[in-house]
Amino acid sequence: MAKPPFSLEGYKIPDAAEAEQGRPYDERETNRAWENFLTFGDAKRENALVRGVIEESWQRSIKSGVNAHCKGSSFITSPDDLYELRLKNDDLLGSSAQTFRRVAEVLGDAATMLVITDRNGVVLDVGGDQRTIDAGHDIRLEVGAAWGETVTGTNGIGTALVTGKPVHVHAAEHFSEGIKAWTCVGSPIRSPIDGSIIGIIDFSGPQAIFHRHNVALAVIAANHIELALSEKLRLERIRLLEASISRMPGMGSADGVVILDRFGRVIHHNDMASARWRRIAQSRELNIGSQILPSREGLLGKDLAEGLPEELREQRIEPLVVDGVVKGAMLVLASKPRTNPAASEMLPTTRAALMSAKEAIVGCSEALLEVVQKIERAALGRTAILLEGETGVGKELFARLVHAASQKTGKEPFVAFNCGAVSKELLGGELFGHAPGAYTGATREGRPGRFEFANGGVLSLDEIGEMPMDLQPYLLRVLEERAVDVRLVASTNRNLKQEVAEGRFRKDLYFRIGVVRFTIPPLRERLGDVEILIDHFNRQFATIYSTQPLRFEAATMELLRRYSWPGNVRELRNLIENLVLMTITGIVTPRDLPEDFLEVAPAQPPSISVQSENRATGSEGDEIARFDEMERRAIERAVANAGGNIAAAAEKLGLSRATLYRKLHQYRSRT
Repeated sequence: MAKPPFSLEGYKIPDAAEAEQGRPYDERETNRAWENFLTFGDAKRENALVRGVIEESWQRSIKSGVNAHCKGSSFITSPDDLYELRLKNDDLLGSSAQTFRRVAEVLGDAATMLVITDRNGVVLDVGGDQRTIDAGHDIRLEVGAAWGETVTGTNGIGTALVTGKPVHVHAAEHFSEGIKAWTCVGSPIRSPIDGSIIGIIDFSGPQAIFHRHNVALAVIAANHIELALSEKLRLERIRLLEASISRMPGMGSADGVVILDRFGRVIHHNDMASARWRRIAQSRELNIGSQILPSREGLLGKDLAEGLPEELREQRIEPLVVDGVVKGAMLVLASKPRTNPAASEMLPTTRAALMSAKEAIVGCSEALLEVVQKIERAALGRTAILLEGETGVGKELFARLVHAASQKTGKEPFVAFNCGAVSKELLGGELFGHAPGAYTGATREGRPGRFEFANGGVLSLDEIGEMPMDLQPYLLRVLEERAVDVRLVASTNRNLKQEVAEGRFRKDLYFRIGVVRFTIPPLRERLGDVEILIDHFNRQFATIYSTQPLRFEAATMELLRRYSWPGNVRELRNLIENLVLMTITGIVTPRDLPEDFLEVAPAQPPSISVQSENRATGSEGDEIARFDEMERRAIERAVANAGGNIAAAAEKLGLSRATLYRKLHQYRSRT
């Protein structure tokens, strides 16, 4: 639904502001009151007139040590901190963009600049009359400048923040002498979540611009921004519910489901959740709006389970990703226990080790969670475990999960060894040790092997299929005789059953190490995990390289989702590290992806038609058509989400308006 145009009809200036408006303004009297205040601490000496809201603000200004003769803001935020502030206030800035344009239309060519600040009075954006914006630089009324009362004294921004009400400050009413040639009107913008002040919208300009209706206009503008914020959150919640639906098929029909937004608040729960909640969290109520997870300015913590109340930490919680960013979570109150049956008997140190091992396996797809749960149960036994899976799926992480889940004291060793990393001649000595001087290069004292180092714990042998045939009997003998107390976890990216059939691996050893076997799912089968892993590695490498996390265009995310990932998680990790290092603008477009990546982009057929000769030959035209279709869908989705607002959609996509118009015309002309 389109928002109504700006109008004063139906709006009323708040009583306090209206009462203040009734006071006559006399510049000479106000200046005399200011001078008396600075000299004697009393603004009403000699019956000088000054409004109560102004005198109270002067009192706060003097107590804060503000220089009454300063020429504007004395604090400018650094570029890095400003970038971070704008990211944190992305919702506010996005929701105020349309209001900025509408207010500019109402004001016309009036010498007025518009200002949006954060909750502390730091200017995030300016608009309006360019000459006034230029003049604002003289008093540092500009992006990055702080205009709280403790910095610049009485002014529309800072005083509205302190009082929590719309306020105008006219000319001589300013506390600081250097800004008395200006007039300003500030109105608080409140969060639709909890009603707290999240920013200020301010109109500023020379003294002559002041009119009584400017206060009402500021109130209306703030109200429109609050409505836009509410609508944005409503749409975001719909997207979260859609994202959670894709997770539902893997859950039991009796499971309770609670959906949380990025503020950690409940936005939906099913009937089963209410019953299970009363049993699990007796001290808490499950209501829409209840705070379950901690959130810092709309950002959930990396460790969702750790943020849950103590009584809920054994429950399953999954991040919900929208457009490549974690925007919420789904808490599953299972009808049957999903955790390690022995977890309740664990020592705190072993429990922490198990949680750490599980957190290292990033993802929440049903295919991944199923194998995690099965391996966790299998770890309670003592038999060997065989992990099969393609290169890069993270088999060592699952071996460490076996170690963590099987610990009793927390001191059991974990030894990892790659059978393909050493020569055939040295492999035996590495695994089983050697006597003094047993071969050229052997130590005089002899050396224990990996089996002895792992005694009492877990030995992870990666690439077990690379073990030479003449060493395999020794491994079999060690396992059967149990000469050392070792839990073997073998890993391979080969098909060992086929290797046995072709005579390259012993059948008896295969059956001995494969009593319990698990196939780690490739990334292309882990529905929804690509987005979660992108977010995880994006933040990880941003921290490592001291930079800001990347933003991904919708078309780029579509390519990443559809890619087959032959190198699995390792390939994705390497790609994100490359992008963090090499992307200059901070926004990842399809052109930033490596050429070989684009060349083997997924072969899913596009919905738009392509010429038959291209389909037959699989030529470059196919690839272009696939990319064009993904880009078209991303553009249509962005325009729809922006309510048809081309400027807002262009900003979301990282395109100029001209480019977006051209692409829309290009795609529409083909239909």
